[in-house]
Parts: sequence; C-alpha cells; structure tokens
Amino acid sequence: MTELNKLQRAAINTMAAAIGLPRTTTFRILETLRAAGFVERDAQDDCYRPTVMVRTLSDGFDTQALVAHIARPLLESLGAQLAWPLAIATPCGAMMMIREATDHPAPPAAERYRPGVRIPMLTSAAGRAYLAYCPSAQRDSLLDLLARSPLPEDRLARNRADVERLLRETRELGCGMARRARRALEETSLAVPVRVGQQILAAITLHYPASAVPLRDAVEQFLPRMRAVARQIEAQLPQTIGDMP
Repeated sequence: MTELNKLQRAAINTMAAAIGLPRTTTFRILETLRAAGFVERDAQDDCYRPTVMVRTLSDGFDTQALVAHIARPLLESLGAQLAWPLAIATPCGAMMMIREATDHPAPPAAERYRPGVRIPMLTSAAGRAYLAYCPSAQRDSLLDLLARSPLPEDRLARNRADVERLLRETRELGCGMARRARRALEETSLAVPVRVGQQILAAITLHYPASAVPLRDAVEQFLPRMRAVARQIEAQLPQTIGDMP
C-alpha cells in the first residue's frame, strides 16, 4: 500500500519491481486488497490504484480506537440497565467491525459479538445505520464496491432501487434494524449512529430475541437510551474529527 500510494497508479510488473516480489505474489496481494475495497483495477489498462478506503488505514485507526475507548464504559453501564448485549462497530473497508462489546452476563438466547468480528454492511443493523446516515458520496462509493462483491450478503447492492428503499425505511424508523434466524430463534438488532459533524464514525448496536420484545416497544424503550449514549460519546470526541477526510 505504501508503494501504491507513492505511485498512485501502477501495473503489476511495476508493483512487483517496486516491492521486490514475484509477479504472481504481487498479483495475489493486489487482488486481496481489491476484494477488501482498498484498491481498484482499471479495466482499460489493468493498472491498480488506491481507493478512498485507504484513508481508514491511517486517519481511521486512531479515530476508531478513540471511539472504542470512550464507548466501553458507557456500553457496560447501558447494558447492565437493559440486560441485552450491546456493541459498537466502525466501518472497515466495505464491512463493519466490532470494536467493543459488553461482556456482562446476558441472556443465552441473545447472540454476542466479540471485538474484531466483521459483519456485513447491508445485512447488519450497524451497517444499515452507517449507510443511511453517512455522506452521499461515501455511500455511493461503498455501494459500488458492494455491488462488485461476490459475497451472498452483498448481493442486494446490485439492486440500487431496493437499497434506497431499505435506507429510506431505516431513516423513517430512526435506526438501523436487522433480523436473522439464530438456532430456533429470530434475533432483532437495532443500531444508532455516532457522528461528528457530517461524518458517521460508528454505530451502537443492541441485540435481543425478537419474541422477547415487540419492535415498537423496543424502539420506544431502547432507542432513546442508545441515542443518549451516542451523544455522550460524541461529546467526548474532538470536533476536528468531523473534518478528517
């Protein structure tokens, strides 16, 4: 990535010579980075170039570490009140990554995620909250990446009309929402964004069995407290983060 950032645009042979690796090895590395959304290949001349997602490797890391550090005690406190597990996730390429999660005892019926776990952007509550509220240019870039992804969970991105409908419903509900089957139960996840300025830095997610709390009750009971925690996190973040590229 360092060499490609210097060159800004390079063919495989150029990259292989720059990093001192065989052409086949260089190709595998570049294709892995392309699948993760960090580089793209021009179909006209097969040259590789970095994408805007590379910025998350520098600016994003410190910011995400800071968000996670601030969020942890607040999530622990809220989780103890609500009795359901919570997590905070940040964008990582074209996916979301869990940065912190509550580790207090939670009902066994609720799934719990661990830090470092990556979750899909379009099929997770956190990803939907992020896409619904992030700047339009960033959203379009991510959706273009997802539309080219071979993963089944990213297939929805190929139908932009369906995606726009989903994101419009997310904004109308006021949070990201996703449901999925887990063993014999259906689990509901709700997520609210953490923002500074126009930037969405993360999403706070709560998981619970769908049969335990009706969605309307969950929205009324849980979302105000989750938003309050999001505001507390935002208040402790440097406001200059919102101006980062």
